[in-house]
Amino acid sequence: MPKRFIHRHQPQMSAVAWIKVGVGGALGIGIVALLSDLSGTSLLIAPFGATAVLLFSVPSSALAQPANVIGGHLVVSVLAIGMRAVLPPEWWAIGLAVGAALLVMAMLRITHPPAGANPIVIFLTDPGIEFLFAPILVGSVALVVIAFVVHRIPPQAEYPISALKQEPEEGNKLGSISRPPSELL
Repeated sequence: MPKRFIHRHQPQMSAVAWIKVGVGGALGIGIVALLSDLSGTSLLIAPFGATAVLLFSVPSSALAQPANVIGGHLVVSVLAIGMRAVLPPEWWAIGLAVGAALLVMAMLRITHPPAGANPIVIFLTDPGIEFLFAPILVGSVALVVIAFVVHRIPPQAEYPISALKQEPEEGNKLGSISRPPSELL
């Protein structure tokens, strides 16, 4: 078996950092659940558990940045609610909605993998438009704010990462765009 399939690419962390990851995830989801109880409004969806993994385990990842977390969840949910309004909750429509979600996040550069599950939730539960405010907007903003606070606790992590400190991406195996989007049409 090639080593690249079993190699762990994530850098090692100290025991204190492991504890901080666990405590951060527990606080993030716990506080959102508490807000849900206090408000009487459901603010939790399963994809937020995966969002917590990115926010607290790999806060320097582009996929964990506020624009990706909030924008990814919100844009994908708007798209999925619109698609669910005209498509049945069938296997092919769910697949189409997830594919469309990935396409739109990639186009807008707000890819957030947990948001890719939102169309599944939306197609299976058929929520109303209020789903965009609660749980999507309130829950994702709350998780980002909690991550911001948690990452100020030692060992500190820069969150969100500075746009000035980001190194230019080399692209990916699918291909990178070196021309403005207007020239691609």
